[in-house]
Amino acid sequence: MKRWISLLLLTCSLHALALPRNAPVPGGVALVDLGPAEQAAPTARWGDQALAVVRDKGRWVALVGIPLDTLPGELEIRVTKGTVTEPKTVAVGIKNYPEQRLTIKDKRKVEPSAEDLARIEREQKVTEAVKKRFSDGIPDTVLDQPAPGPLSSRFGLRRIFNGLPRNPHAGLDVAAGTGTPVRAPSDAVVANTGDYFFNGNTVFLDHGQGLISAYMHLSRIDVRPGQTVRRGDPLGAIGSTGRVTGPHLHWAVILNNTPVDPELFLVRP
Repeated sequence: MKRWISLLLLTCSLHALALPRNAPVPGGVALVDLGPAEQAAPTARWGDQALAVVRDKGRWVALVGIPLDTLPGELEIRVTKGTVTEPKTVAVGIKNYPEQRLTIKDKRKVEPSAEDLARIEREQKVTEAVKKRFSDGIPDTVLDQPAPGPLSSRFGLRRIFNGLPRNPHAGLDVAAGTGTPVRAPSDAVVANTGDYFFNGNTVFLDHGQGLISAYMHLSRIDVRPGQTVRRGDPLGAIGSTGRVTGPHLHWAVILNNTPVDPELFLVRP
């Protein structure tokens, strides 16, 4: 029993110290060292967007989600410690993502009608507000895979539906059958649920400080907005709602209002 408790405490300790993998490329996450954690936490911003600042191994670290359309070069964030604000630069490298061609049987999901476009516009206002959330609390940046199954379509794929280019794949797909349970990858608050034109049945989780995750194409939703969930709690089940070629989970991770590669947050063996 004592050995089991020691292993549990070690696991919790590792979770507390772990950060997402440093990947300063389009669609990645840059880890920016802000100095010793001897004083109160500094704040960091990229333009108008607040950035997550977490403590790791006695240092303050800012987490910067980098948009997929970012060109190679330097981006500048501003860090405030007390009354002093100073700039810090992040060197963004090159990452090329492969192309993926898909055939969608429901042509409306590729070329929406005027009525569909009106619905899509209404839904985008809702989801954009969710993605911009920045709540208090220290986010756990070690995430479990939310459903069992192989990882299929990776993040960042340049997608072509029925011969028409569309937005890149802004998430990670888990291939599994309808009804497969989907569980919270870490502690969070349910920020939003709904049935969306492209996303189908969707759950958004707020993990704190601009770290948001989303679970799409669900066959059912088992949580409600405002509900607190713990790591491993049920969120719903895999389905094929929305724009899909078959049942699977589309898992998205948003950091500072920017979709980033969820694999950077997965627990590493």
